[in-house]
Amino acid sequence: MIELEGVPELIDPVMVAAFEGWNDAGDAASTAVAHLEREWKGEVFAALDAEDYYDFQVNRPTVWLDAGVRKITWPTTRLSVVRVGGDKPRDLVLVRGIEPSMRWRSFCNELLAFAHELGVELVVILGALLGDTPHTRPVPISGTTSDADLAQRMDLEETKYEGPTGIVGVLQEACTHAGVPAVSLWAAVPHYVSQPPNPKATLALLNRLEDLIDVRIPLGELPEDARAWQVGVDQLAAEDTEVAEYVQTLEEARDTAELPEASGEAIAREFERYLRRRDGGGPPDPGERTRPPWPPKPSEETPGDRPSEDASDDGDSSED
Repeated sequence: MIELEGVPELIDPVMVAAFEGWNDAGDAASTAVAHLEREWKGEVFAALDAEDYYDFQVNRPTVWLDAGVRKITWPTTRLSVVRVGGDKPRDLVLVRGIEPSMRWRSFCNELLAFAHELGVELVVILGALLGDTPHTRPVPISGTTSDADLAQRMDLEETKYEGPTGIVGVLQEACTHAGVPAVSLWAAVPHYVSQPPNPKATLALLNRLEDLIDVRIPLGELPEDARAWQVGVDQLAAEDTEVAEYVQTLEEARDTAELPEASGEAIAREFERYLRRRDGGGPPDPGERTRPPWPPKPSEETPGDRPSEDASDDGDSSED
């Protein structure tokens, strides 16, 4: 049993996790959790022992100076807690770290022990993958789960993926077998512009997370950063005829595939989000949220973890 000192009793806690590495194209997922920590001033209350899970020749520690004194920061995974205000506040347990080099099952068990001790009701794992998607269109976000009942209740895809996986898939499976509802949200990052940062993908993940857990997330400068990022990629693509033609091909394929959806529920969801964020429109405060209908504990079945190519949410599709 993990004993947590200095952490108050949490209200309707949701754990939101992201890991740098294979599951984090463009650093989109880890940047999303870092944004939540920064905007809500998250307080770190625990860190996993780096010696247990990391190969320091792969993820090297860094040396820095503090008032002239040399100190070392070790690669690890840290947990922080933030409280979202309002008449009916709720807490988020934020998990941010690096995909471990070893002992993945122990790593997941340790995170789940924290989740159990804190009374976490839902685990949301953020990921980002490279895909054949144009940078000029909305970022495809796929929401997946291993539990059929949860998929139906929260408008998600039930994952059917089979193949190589990362820590996102392993943690989701561990949650399922532990009876903890778990969801993975995946952003598709254009493979031809994969270098970090990708604020457009980070923004898309946060928008989908906001819808999923019904909490308004302060976006800060992310919308402007996303627009600047797209303008910059537009300029780079315009300088290369082959890249410009390839982007046009992706745009045509994307638009054709999504034409039926464009006039349906996707537009309605975007309009609802606009109303929520408009001054005086929609639910003005996260305290006025309606708590999502958490399902019964999922059955222990073998899950996949990565969305298929035609899995979609918000009118978009992606794969892991």
